[in-house]
Amino acid sequence: MHRFLSRVLNCKIGARCAPATVNSQPPNHPHHQHGPERVKRVEVYWHEVSYKSLTVYSLVLVALIFGSVYFVTPGFYAAVLKKVSSAVSGTDSDAIPLAMNQAKFVNLDGRVQIKKVNSVQWVDADYRTTLDKGDLIQTAADGAARITFADATSYTIKADTLVTVEENNVTRDQATTAVRINTGAVDLSTPNWSSPNSHAAVSMEDTVAQIRPNSRASVKSDAQSKESEITVASGSAEVRRGSEKVELGQFQKASIPSSGPITKSDVLAPPDLSQPLNLAPIIVEVPRTAAIRFEWKPVKDAVSYTLRISTTAMFTKMVKQVKVASSAVEISGLDGGDYFWNVIAIDANKKTSEVSETFKFTIVAQGRTQEMMLEIGGTQLHGRVAEVFGKTEPGAALIINGQAVPSIGSDGGFRYFTEALDPGEHSIVIIGQNRRGGTAKQQVTIVVPK
Repeated sequence: MHRFLSRVLNCKIGARCAPATVNSQPPNHPHHQHGPERVKRVEVYWHEVSYKSLTVYSLVLVALIFGSVYFVTPGFYAAVLKKVSSAVSGTDSDAIPLAMNQAKFVNLDGRVQIKKVNSVQWVDADYRTTLDKGDLIQTAADGAARITFADATSYTIKADTLVTVEENNVTRDQATTAVRINTGAVDLSTPNWSSPNSHAAVSMEDTVAQIRPNSRASVKSDAQSKESEITVASGSAEVRRGSEKVELGQFQKASIPSSGPITKSDVLAPPDLSQPLNLAPIIVEVPRTAAIRFEWKPVKDAVSYTLRISTTAMFTKMVKQVKVASSAVEISGLDGGDYFWNVIAIDANKKTSEVSETFKFTIVAQGRTQEMMLEIGGTQLHGRVAEVFGKTEPGAALIINGQAVPSIGSDGGFRYFTEALDPGEHSIVIIGQNRRGGTAKQQVTIVVPK
């Protein structure tokens, strides 16, 4: 047997060896000396199989298995492919990343505190704080905050307000956000959602207001009197309390008493601001002695207006608050820097409108010794869009009607196209500043035909 194994092992791979002979008889014995010797033969054969053939056979076998699974359970096959794709790309097509699905603070003024749903401690809010369902937000008398959800819905929490984040469910197919006003006031604005099932809501006491797309509303709730109200500045909303249902349109208000039915009424429209233009710099020689003109469009049924000027976007630090009978006023005594302003209309019955849109402007002291080149080459109308072109210093910054000129050539040449203008006469203001601190201002008039 030992000789047979040696012979087998010594055969070359892929070759056919000669048959091996094995002697099964034991060693010579006296009793076996007679008679012929009996021999058993064992033959071993094999065939060569290459690695290439093994690979082909394996692929065919795998294809047969997957084909059988697909025809028997096609849903399982699709699920497997989806999981593999998600694993390779590192994403889940049905979910929004956690960071994108959380609300966050975008404005903070004064004292604002937050208590997380899983905590018993109040902490100061900051811009790194994320908000989840069940979190409490509280503003002090000098505090205000604006939070934005992943679907771009914005809630402005005013002073002396306590709210709870009630809902924050934002997916690719639907967005649902909601806050509850325990006491105080909240303004909110909604985007243009792609899904009809999306909505934003504000609840107070036993009432819920659902705000529709592209809408702005203001909601107030008094914890002591248990009375609430909601005013729609643009778009529409639906107010529900038990079996009651009230539809609100632009410039309408719903008053919600603690007892008795919900009542709907019309309110004054907020003024449309004219000047200073939003984001416009105002260049003056001496800021504090300069008279800055504020102007807005008159509101029907309004007999007076309240102009408010603040150094913060949330109006927690009021610089001026002036009541005037006309739709324009000049204000002096403002130092150089950034300011925010808005206007409230008042009717003969002392009822007020919602606050107008807020504009920002900057007062800049003119550099007397640092002149700047700014030449207006001309203007041209393209339908209702005006083109302004000219030349300034390379590297300078230009603002036209409150909008920054995005591109200035290496030689200082520039072209700017305005937004579509209404028919009539328009003044276009061009303000520039160079790297040396010098400033310049030009103004041109354009008439858009009807």
